[in-house]
Amino acid sequence: MTDDRLSDNIADLPKVLLHDHLDGGLRPQTVIELADAVGHQLPAHDAESLGTWFQQAADSGSLVHYLETFDHTLAVMQTPEALARVAKEAVLDLASDGVVYTEQRWAPEQHLARGLSLEETVEAVQAGIDEGIAEAAAAGLTIKVGQLVTAMRHADRWQEIAELAVAFRDRGVVGFDIAGAEDGFPPDRHAQIWRYLADNDFPVTIHAGEAAGVPSIAQAVHLGQADRIGHGVRIIDDIRFDDASREATFGRTAHWVRDHQIPLEVAPVSNLQTSATSAKTIAEHPITLLKELDFAVTLNTDNRLMSRTSMSHEMRLLVAEAGWTIDDLADVTIAAAWGAFMHHDERRALVEQVIVPGYQKIEGAQL
Repeated sequence: MTDDRLSDNIADLPKVLLHDHLDGGLRPQTVIELADAVGHQLPAHDAESLGTWFQQAADSGSLVHYLETFDHTLAVMQTPEALARVAKEAVLDLASDGVVYTEQRWAPEQHLARGLSLEETVEAVQAGIDEGIAEAAAAGLTIKVGQLVTAMRHADRWQEIAELAVAFRDRGVVGFDIAGAEDGFPPDRHAQIWRYLADNDFPVTIHAGEAAGVPSIAQAVHLGQADRIGHGVRIIDDIRFDDASREATFGRTAHWVRDHQIPLEVAPVSNLQTSATSAKTIAEHPITLLKELDFAVTLNTDNRLMSRTSMSHEMRLLVAEAGWTIDDLADVTIAAAWGAFMHHDERRALVEQVIVPGYQKIEGAQL
């Protein structure tokens, strides 16, 4: 199959998205309308210009500056109505892009400025998710959605947020995450919560290996007992290559992550924006090499607004610039499905009943 034909069919492929921030995926027009309602000043006043501003502001090469763009999205997500609207639109946008399973991560503690309780924020987001799923179904699209409740690394509310996540485990929340400034705020900052989550049999993903290196990943998987790693691309720093033979020698952490097939939630476009790797192009991004080395690589968007991206866009870039085939796309999709925070039988059904048939419709898939 030619690259052009594959790119033409990407929109129709079933997709699994594990790492997508709710507050990083708003529609620009929605940001404008919600900002007008609360009197929040934006750097641009039409959807096209605002979308460009977010992308350019995020293209700083610094995770710290990248995170500053969220000041505007968070400012307009402080009421139940706004949270529900953003969640509903996220579900609809992802479903229209062929996403059949997604986990939407967000930090309830960042949405309390107008008097909401933590519990009320989770309920509002779930209401929006439910409405989005219903509207997608009415349009003939099927999507399953779970919430990933996130604690902000610097805010020291980890235990409280972990307990919130567990309390809502049967009401839409499927896992726990820590996010924000990675460097300087490691998992051992509040070591006790990882024992609490393990004791409650609760799934964990941890942002690691984006703004900090191998020691951050090691803490995530050993102390944090992370089931998945958010980004994780700096694991490449624990792999040495012989210049002559190009054979790889793995450090202990790289061995551990690969041996245990801990999924890496890789977001190529975002990683280039934040300089998470030394790569300057999609072709140079380590996602291809990590996949070739048999790491459990998954493909993600991270923040669709800031990166002006989608799952289809990420896939097309990998096909056009890194030489990916339909089998490569199938591999990362199946890896994501098996890494999803749902029960084994549900994962199997997603792979066997949705993903494999969806890819086999496209000529050339060897599944």
